[in-house]
Amino acid sequence: MNIKFLPLGGADEIGASCYYLNIEGTGILLDCGIHPRKIGYASLPNLDILKNLPVDFCIVTHAHQDHIGALPILIKQYPHVRIYATKQTVEIAEYTLHNAVKILRESLGDTPELLYTHEEVDLLVRSMIDYRYNETFEIIGLRHNSNETIKVRFYDAGHILGSASVLLEHEGKRIFYTGDINFNPQSLMQTALPPSKPVDILITESTYGAKTTEDFNDWDKESDRFINYLNSIINKGGSVLVPVFALGKTQELLSTLHKKLVKRKLTDTTFYTGGLGTKINKLYDKNRFLVNYSDPEFELSNIEQTDAYQINDLQTYVKNPGIVLVSSGMLLRNTFSYSLLLYWLNQSKFGIAFVGYLDPESPGYKVLNAGTGNKVELSESMEVKCSIEKFSFTAHARGDQLISLAEHLKPSRIILVHGTDEAKDTLGFKLLQKFPNIKLNSAAKLNQIEIKL
Repeated sequence: MNIKFLPLGGADEIGASCYYLNIEGTGILLDCGIHPRKIGYASLPNLDILKNLPVDFCIVTHAHQDHIGALPILIKQYPHVRIYATKQTVEIAEYTLHNAVKILRESLGDTPELLYTHEEVDLLVRSMIDYRYNETFEIIGLRHNSNETIKVRFYDAGHILGSASVLLEHEGKRIFYTGDINFNPQSLMQTALPPSKPVDILITESTYGAKTTEDFNDWDKESDRFINYLNSIINKGGSVLVPVFALGKTQELLSTLHKKLVKRKLTDTTFYTGGLGTKINKLYDKNRFLVNYSDPEFELSNIEQTDAYQINDLQTYVKNPGIVLVSSGMLLRNTFSYSLLLYWLNQSKFGIAFVGYLDPESPGYKVLNAGTGNKVELSESMEVKCSIEKFSFTAHARGDQLISLAEHLKPSRIILVHGTDEAKDTLGFKLLQKFPNIKLNSAAKLNQIEIKL
């Protein structure tokens, strides 16, 4: 069996994940995302190269923008491509892609050919084909040169609602793409459930390839540290800004805060939420019996919340201190969390709690590394008067867990994607130490890997 693997984006960074896989003439894209920090063509995977290649299908692992955000642009250029995802990912995509329309208009104004409309999103979402976890479906491309179809199956990746890893089978050979995979229980979503049988090729993310489980607290222990910090700010009359991704982190932390409040470990306070995160809360509630959920009886919609998007007077956060869970998680420009940032930096009683990944070029990264009492260069130079703290509520596998996954799946070849050079180098070195006979590739953008199985 002849296979070609060509990264169009997301090979050696976190953003614009998109990998082209050619299996005996059938062209498959694994994800099609945008880079959250970049703008214009720089934010996209290199889709132009597909003009000279067969491309029949796109399989989407989950609805974060760095894995799904370029889908409307893909379909504009290649309208015949059929898109597959889990039921939950399709439902979330309807919200996230509509939300991206406005954001892209602001960031891609000088490249109008990249813009898309709400009507185009509606058509795209209606065309997506959904399957359940562990349900096998078959695909075959127009130029497929084998008598056998390609069998595809989604496995729960444990990352966010609807997230999936992908197993592709053809002529007795098996390829497993992790997508964003997580083996650490969160407040709501539980761990990944990968295949039980070996595979031939493992394509794995390596976000935390340089880290081990020992480098992180488990969710409960980190939650206690988080609650102690929140209490310290609230008890002195301040509010805490918690920049979060609207999908995943919002729901997990809202659940965590509620549970701590019920147990009287968190000071009685107001939860400020709203926007896209609140819409996605309802999808978590709707699907709670259909996925690997910690407590299907629990509903996010039952938690008392105040809509931060309806507050016009920022003094409200002084008069009625609380915890503000709004996106984006990296404080990206033109987002609601960034609009609060300049006010927050001037409040000595306030705090900012970062809870996830920060791109080194993002405003959030700059604020975190400036620290209290120092200047940070944003749209203007500002002194950081508020408290700053970082917490690790990650939903990605650590390096040692990815090595355990490789030991479980016994691939003859591993391809590392979705990570920095440091993360991939560290993980790759450890993999070769443990499995000296394995074939290992560190993916690079537009660097094709040809495999014969």
